[in-house]
Amino acid sequence: MPGAALAPLFAAKPISREEALHIARTDALRVYRGLSEYEVHARLEDDGWHVDYELVSSELQGGGPHYVIDAFSGRLLSKRYEQ
Repeated sequence: MPGAALAPLFAAKPISREEALHIARTDALRVYRGLSEYEVHARLEDDGWHVDYELVSSELQGGGPHYVIDAFSGRLLSKRYEQ
């Protein structure tokens, strides 16, 4: 059909929340002894998956790792460690 828009061959699908958590956890375990003191939060935003580890107890000092992960490639775009 002349003038008809062509549909893309495939639509890029972002990695899952579970995949983003796995990527973050793999890196975090290389730096932190354990992660049991942290609660993990993950949310997909325009610039990728944001994965944040927050201390469960307000009595503890410091903080956990924070990541931005590319939503399509799974590459770590940024990471920040609080200790």
